[in-house]
Amino acid sequence: MTENASSRLAEIRAEVAQACKIARRKPEDVTLIAISKTHPAEAITPLIAAGQRVFGENRVQEAQGKWPELIERHSDIALHLVGQLQSNKAEDAVALFDCIHSLDRPSLVGALAKAMDKRDKRVDLFVQVNIGAEEQKGGCAIADLPGLLDQARAAELPVVGLMCVPPAGIEAAPFFALLAKLADDHGLPGRSMGMSGDFATAVKLGATHLRVGSALFGAREG
Repeated sequence: MTENASSRLAEIRAEVAQACKIARRKPEDVTLIAISKTHPAEAITPLIAAGQRVFGENRVQEAQGKWPELIERHSDIALHLVGQLQSNKAEDAVALFDCIHSLDRPSLVGALAKAMDKRDKRVDLFVQVNIGAEEQKGGCAIADLPGLLDQARAAELPVVGLMCVPPAGIEAAPFFALLAKLADDHGLPGRSMGMSGDFATAVKLGATHLRVGSALFGAREG
């Protein structure tokens, strides 16, 4: 299993490097986040052994059940929350995660500011944008982005970039390009975009953080 994890990781890193070469970017400027949601610790440890150190989870409670012990054994791991965050879980998220990709509403601004002050810990944040204006998806509307950023900055939250999940089943490139433009317009260096099926395209369009799950772990469990 370790060999499989190592080979899958090497293949994805090679694809990222090739996409960076085409885009005239440095591979070290792109962070690969291994999305380990629904996968147990036994599936994660081979990737750690293969050198992966940045992981992502969708749910605070699931992460609490498997990551503290892994982090105790591997103190250099960085853990990212990439799923929706309820305001009442803000303090738990701040305690466990190094970065949160799903800031999307004013109530969460307040909850995260309070949690960071209480914990005396600053956690990097991405604002999730509902880039395809899909009713069923989280993320703030594009029209609401300036106001949300103003609120986050007024609360002295460390917003480092924007995140999006493009609509399924259609070409992702225009949505990645739009997110990159929005990030540029608002002076934000981070672009969390690109998953297992489209991360090379995302790299070519400026992604700084890739959220790759199934290409590394195989089909989801659970």
